[in-house]
Amino acid sequence: MDISTIIGFVFCTIAIVGSILAGGDLLLFFDVPSMIVVGGGVIGATCIKWPVEILKGLVAVIMKSVFFTPVDPKMTIEEIVKLAETARRESVFALEKVPIDDIFLKKAMNLAADNRPPEVLQSILQLEIDSMEMRHKKGVDVLDGFGADGPAFGMIGTLIGLIIMLKNLSDPSSIGPAMAIALLTTFYGSVFANIFAYPVRNKIKQRSTDEILKMNIIVAGTLGIVAGENPRLIKEKLNSFLPPFLREEEEFSE
Repeated sequence: MDISTIIGFVFCTIAIVGSILAGGDLLLFFDVPSMIVVGGGVIGATCIKWPVEILKGLVAVIMKSVFFTPVDPKMTIEEIVKLAETARRESVFALEKVPIDDIFLKKAMNLAADNRPPEVLQSILQLEIDSMEMRHKKGVDVLDGFGADGPAFGMIGTLIGLIIMLKNLSDPSSIGPAMAIALLTTFYGSVFANIFAYPVRNKIKQRSTDEILKMNIIVAGTLGIVAGENPRLIKEKLNSFLPPFLREEEEFSE
């Protein structure tokens, strides 16, 4: 679980609710028609923009912002080095029998054990990476739409409220409350975009980047194993994927 996502939501909620309670009544910020305009509008626009098959997988993509095992590139490199040692000590065909949890790494080792040519192996694995990146990109694009549509429908709700208010200018006492309700839709749209849509989008983009990094490490390591390179040389090559501070730590420990 990614605890930072939960912490972020909690802090944002405390900041907004706390500021409301410090200056007024929380019930003043609860308006059902405004919620319907923003919520219904965002849902409707999203259904118009995207086909059902993409929307079906949206919940799974969003949940990756919370329920996700962080990628540890150093651990991936260590596992690949151990596999390289196995291939060097026994043979590349022994890799097929090694228990591997990571699905992509398992597939890479099976391809290596099948004695596939390096260019074929790389092509197959790259297609897997591209497909995953495309799936994640669709989820990111949908969340981008959420972020844009929330404030847009908030403004639409505000315009609806202002029109209704202007029709009742004969009653000056109703102008203040009507204006407050009209502005609530803009508030809801902004909160939805800036607490949910855009932050979750950015988290998923980062998770996708981390996953692609791990997969590229696996591809490079697998090609090194197939080429019969020394495990230490493979490790040195794969360490180039790590940020400098992790590389320095690795070199120091050796």
